[in-house]
Amino acid sequence: MTPVRHVLGTIGRTAFLALVLGFFALPLLWLASAPFDAHPSITASVPEFTLANFRALLDNPYALGSLRNSLLQACGSAALVVTLAALAAYALSRARVPGRDALLYVLLLLSSVVTGTAAMVPLFELATRLNLIDTHLGVVLTLSGGLLPAAIFILKDFMDATPTSYEESARVFGASPGQVLRHVVIPLVRPGLATIAVWAVANVWGSFLQPFILLRDPDKAPGAVILYTLYTEGGAPRLDVISAFSLLYSLPVVVMYVFVSRRYGFRFHGGIKR
Repeated sequence: MTPVRHVLGTIGRTAFLALVLGFFALPLLWLASAPFDAHPSITASVPEFTLANFRALLDNPYALGSLRNSLLQACGSAALVVTLAALAAYALSRARVPGRDALLYVLLLLSSVVTGTAAMVPLFELATRLNLIDTHLGVVLTLSGGLLPAAIFILKDFMDATPTSYEESARVFGASPGQVLRHVVIPLVRPGLATIAVWAVANVWGSFLQPFILLRDPDKAPGAVILYTLYTEGGAPRLDVISAFSLLYSLPVVVMYVFVSRRYGFRFHGGIKR
């Protein structure tokens, strides 16, 4: 009976995994096929091949420009988050600040609780007073502020796992604090910086609420906001244009993820590989 039970268990596990994979693969299959289907629907099917969906997308005056806006806002936010988080994490890792760990947990908690809709009223008021309404800078600063606490929390673990003996050796040979950070610490925590960069880009790339509220000019709107406008006047989705735009909208993040994953790998903990 034992071999029979083993075979039945293997078959059951295989069938269960196949169902789970099929469940998650169907949306990806639709995303890959619907943009090239002359009559796309909400179900995945063999497409009637056409490129008319992309031609219809090109007729939209804001579609391609929104991808450029998304790239600008995502890259700007990622650069700001990585730079500030790396400096703050290094300082918190090396300096003996009283209540340091408690401060990190409080920042992380507040960034998780006071976000999204709850924070938009004070953020909108602040952006208005600073003349940041309808500017890319306002969106970048708003989104970066929400991502910074978690980025600092993650990067501090990488900084803690970097041996201080490397830095001490560099100082013996006359390296300045800036040179130590640039030539010793940054190369060692490069996987952590890459992880935070991709995480920040992915978060900003799919952000809708903040750009929707802070931006007035449709020429400055990112892809997530323009995607919301690809409906008919009656509220019905234009699946031909939406599917084509969704494919173009998802490609940059996927390409970036694959590139960074192959080059550095993704780790949410520090340490030097032996």
